[in-house]
Amino acid sequence: MSSPSPTPTRVVLLSGPSGSGKSLLAALSGLPVLRLDDFYKEGDDPTLPLVPGSSDIDWDHPLSWDADTAVTAIVELCRTGRTTVPTYDISLSARTGAESLDVGRAPAFIAEGVFAAEIAARCEQAGVLADALCLTRGPVTTFRRRFLRDLREGRKSVPFLLRRGWRLMRLERSIVARQRELGAHACDRDEALARLAVAAAGDGVRTGTAA
Repeated sequence: MSSPSPTPTRVVLLSGPSGSGKSLLAALSGLPVLRLDDFYKEGDDPTLPLVPGSSDIDWDHPLSWDADTAVTAIVELCRTGRTTVPTYDISLSARTGAESLDVGRAPAFIAEGVFAAEIAARCEQAGVLADALCLTRGPVTTFRRRFLRDLREGRKSVPFLLRRGWRLMRLERSIVARQRELGAHACDRDEALARLAVAAAGDGVRTGTAA
């Protein structure tokens, strides 16, 4: 079986627990960014998973997210330099439109979101993966950053944010472990920036998903 043909642009998948600083890191890198949060399912989708023992939608479960559409957008960006992506309002749990994303002839772009590692193997199989990273900061720091961000942006009700935050803080180590198993390299901000610089230079293309 022949390997996928070379592409002019490759993707760095940037995962990590919610609130770990992925968006800020992506902005600091200077690379084009695809927001994977825009591929969440809408709040009335009957396939949305629930938190066990609760009526809360589990927005931290991979099934709350449209992986197929995200992979299609990533491959199109890598092969053509542009694609159309949904715009998503987290406070409404709904898609509110669509916009064009153009990465030009950049050697690499970042696709960032809590589910980025879930598609590492598929991106590698498609021949478009430059690197896969999992940003970590520690459960307490992440809890504080996540709650203040979500409160500031009015993402959900305060009781929901507190329930979710406490649950994710207890689960953070297992979340990071899963992302590593999926092929993401766990690292802090400085190491992530260094690896992003390598990708931006068009070097260091991944040849395997071992973390």
